[in-house]
Amino acid sequence: MPGQPDPHMVPFEEVRTEDDLLPPGAEPGTVPTDLDQSTGLERFEILGKMQGVDVFDMRPLDASRKGTLDNPIVVKSAGDEQFAGCTGYPVDSHVTLWLSMSRDRPIERCPECGGVYRMEYVGPPDDPHANHGHGEEHADGHTNYEEPKTFADFVKPEYRGTP
Repeated sequence: MPGQPDPHMVPFEEVRTEDDLLPPGAEPGTVPTDLDQSTGLERFEILGKMQGVDVFDMRPLDASRKGTLDNPIVVKSAGDEQFAGCTGYPVDSHVTLWLSMSRDRPIERCPECGGVYRMEYVGPPDDPHANHGHGEEHADGHTNYEEPKTFADFVKPEYRGTP
């Protein structure tokens, strides 16, 4: 019944496991809504939005200034890598250039305008026993994966401004 709480729906603040993100489905003979049929992260996002919580923080990046090595534009990421699109400062002063940051290389500088971005990891704590897909793991816990070289590998360390 519209306007009535669904007894099968777990409220956003009570979601603890993946099982809490399984929907009840629609009543026979009706067209299901997104809330009736969404599962997993999509359902988690919808439940959050119903209570005014933007679980993925989809706000635009700070475009009121150009990031510098001393004061970069911070890009939050729950994963090991993140892409950010730079359009220059002032905004739209050049075409969008996509910059790639990672936990191993969190600072990136736009080659067009010089704006500096820094990835801030906000994901779960590391599992020291996890193999993150970076090559074949050996008995000693090391992998044979080597990240491909880019022009950033040849920048002098004093120019990098690593914090």
